[in-house]
Amino acid sequence: MKKWNPFRIKIGVKVGDVMVRNFISIKLDAFVLDAVKIMVKKRVGSLVVEEKGFLRGLLTEKDIMWALSKQKDLTGVRVGDICIKKITTIKPSADIYDAVILMKKVKFRRLPVTVNKKVIGYLTLKDVLRVQPALFDIAKQGYALKSRVVGDVVGEGVCEECERFDLLYRVDGKKICEGCKNIAE
Repeated sequence: MKKWNPFRIKIGVKVGDVMVRNFISIKLDAFVLDAVKIMVKKRVGSLVVEEKGFLRGLLTEKDIMWALSKQKDLTGVRVGDICIKKITTIKPSADIYDAVILMKKVKFRRLPVTVNKKVIGYLTLKDVLRVQPALFDIAKQGYALKSRVVGDVVGEGVCEECERFDLLYRVDGKKICEGCKNIAE
């Protein structure tokens, strides 16, 4: 039995209310280059790797960049060769506060939502912050900055560089997303 913690906050919003139900997935034996095409076409930064509804891993942009740093040509490389297979999941009945704490603990910005080991949804930190921006301060504590911070978060909206909806930073007088901010660095 868990010990009661008086400082634990319940938001009252469940993961199942916020999660994306129509997430993009791919099979373990698919080619990485096909996964890249899907990610670009759908404008997503990660794919759920599943077989017959069961979670088998996650493939992120970072995994693909890591693979490219090790091997210049990804022709013939399968998703199962580079995806993250040890995945932390969450149940749809969990409070989104608990989801943010879990993301912070495991240092993932994405959590597959599962019931009986079957993937039923996908929760990203961006989804949570869109519904409950007050959790931003808790979420940012879990992620160590690997490089210097350029600009301050000014809210969310459409990036003036790539026109994607995201958290925005003020850099050189422009409001840009994190991806464009990293390029600017």
